[in-house]
Amino acid sequence: MTQSQTTSAARLIKKYPNRRLYDTRTSAYITLADVKQLVLDNESFHVVDAKSGEDLTRSILLQIILEEESGGIPMFSADALSQIIRFYGHAMQGVMGAYLEKNIQAFIEIQDRMAEQSKGLYGQHFGPEAWTQFMNVQTPVLQNMMNSYIDQSKNLFVQMQEQMQDQTRGMFNVFPFGVPPGDSDKNRK
Repeated sequence: MTQSQTTSAARLIKKYPNRRLYDTRTSAYITLADVKQLVLDNESFHVVDAKSGEDLTRSILLQIILEEESGGIPMFSADALSQIIRFYGHAMQGVMGAYLEKNIQAFIEIQDRMAEQSKGLYGQHFGPEAWTQFMNVQTPVLQNMMNSYIDQSKNLFVQMQEQMQDQTRGMFNVFPFGVPPGDSDKNRK
């Protein structure tokens, strides 16, 4: 949840010590499945500890993801989850979070654009069943497109890193520090 999503219009859910969730808007206890439905319905909400007031929204969302990953077809492989865990405490942790968030947002925009285009082509007759069939056919195309995007993104990042290294070398060449390790061959040219 971003700060803008946790405004006064956001639905407040309180989590009690008995692990029950209480929706203050409906004045009723709700389940994790109900919270998942709020997410699917794009409802703005935040979850707080009933006693301390601590924000538990991320924790509840992670619980929903865990349930989804445990049942049915998981979205993340064990290798992908291991890689994510390795970023915690790493200097690139913040960059990785922002990178994943931006890529998910880009994917959502692509998905929305495809949905709009399919409505334009097929009108309102393009229901959920037709969309499922269309996506089954398009999955290899989407995979290739996403792989191409990831490769371009990786190449751009490597180029940016090389440019930053070159700029840093250029800045420090004016100081009498000597040649940085591994640069002795480059400076001889």
